[in-house]
Amino acid sequence: MTNSPGTGAGPVSPVAVIIPTYNERDNIEIITGRVRSSVPDAHVLIVDDNSPDGTGEIADKLAGGDSHVHVLHRAGKAGLGAAYIAGFAWALEQGYGALVEMDADGSHQPEEMTRLLDALASADLVLGSRYVPGGAVRNWPRSRELLSRAGNTYARLMLGFTLKDATGGYRAFRATTLRRIGLDSVNSQGYCFQIDLARRTILAGLTVTEVPITFVERERGTSKMSNAIVAEAFWRVALWGIARLWTGRRKPR
Repeated sequence: MTNSPGTGAGPVSPVAVIIPTYNERDNIEIITGRVRSSVPDAHVLIVDDNSPDGTGEIADKLAGGDSHVHVLHRAGKAGLGAAYIAGFAWALEQGYGALVEMDADGSHQPEEMTRLLDALASADLVLGSRYVPGGAVRNWPRSRELLSRAGNTYARLMLGFTLKDATGGYRAFRATTLRRIGLDSVNSQGYCFQIDLARRTILAGLTVTEVPITFVERERGTSKMSNAIVAEAFWRVALWGIARLWTGRRKPR
């Protein structure tokens, strides 16, 4: 599903897969290995927020044994959005052409990554979507799925786009997209960070495409979802929606 004409034209490489971590010692080696097996040419950047459980040390050991694995250590936990912005900045500086977001907990299947990268050949941003035909959710509590679906419906109504899964965190960007959407002014953190970047891409007149993925609930560790994350998404989306309506009213007829 394409929302607007953009600049995506042809495959992009090299690929950097950015994986933020905080207390993911039980998952990081597994997910890194799966990425390396699924897309051997891709590089992995682990962005660790000084995890007290030693995730950063495990990441360093992985990087020491594999030239395709890199680690960015941050001083402390500052939110998902800040971790991704730091990872994007590193990857853009290093000259990667495609940047992939992926969770460390195994909920995003590395084996499906080629589907996102193939779609990026004709798009500027590709969203791995749970809610388009062919997408699925496994082992998620019904309450979480209802919250996710409600959040996406709310975003569509407030922001006027047709994306089915703007809150998902498995996605692929062209480097040119990230350079155009004003990352320096991004302040959103939790899951509304994902809505924000999709919104900015559409506002820039670029192509956003959704491809089906299967989301699998984590088996190890604990979710980072909180009431504060939900609240942030609610009020930020409301503000963006009000701004959109106000701007529309002020346009000359």
